[in-house]
Amino acid sequence: MKITIIGYMASGKSSIGRLLADELRLKFIDLDLAIENKTGYSITETIFNKGELYFRKLERELLEELLLEDNFVLSTGGGTPCYYDNMDLINRNSISIYLQNSVQNLYERLEAGKTNRPLIAHLEGDALKEYVGKHLFERNVFYDKATLVVQTANKSADQIKIEIKSLINE
Repeated sequence: MKITIIGYMASGKSSIGRLLADELRLKFIDLDLAIENKTGYSITETIFNKGELYFRKLERELLEELLLEDNFVLSTGGGTPCYYDNMDLINRNSISIYLQNSVQNLYERLEAGKTNRPLIAHLEGDALKEYVGKHLFERNVFYDKATLVVQTANKSADQIKIEIKSLINE
């Protein structure tokens, strides 16, 4: 079984992906970590030093490579589905699951941990909320192509994992 988790920053892709992989006894792969391992640099350093186009090309190459593997849960970066034909590639090669959450909930989660996210560290209050809302609006056209959409607001990670497992087994 091949499962790819997509969603916006702070939607829980890595956390839910790990839980789901453990539950289903599958290998867990974090695409961002795979990129960092390959380059030896953080995502931020790679983009800063080589540019976003270089990063997106590398991201695409690794995505293609990882989707050839068997039996995994893959967590992508928030922007991964939005470049090239990545979303179509993901859907051709795996069950895609979009972890959907509200702008308000994502804003609250990002506000609490934004120091670890250089792209938004400088944004305060309404500016951060507006940034999230705008990005989510732009990206939903890609996210909505997912095989399954799971609403995550006000649910624990275990509840989400159980819901996903149930949907996959239907």
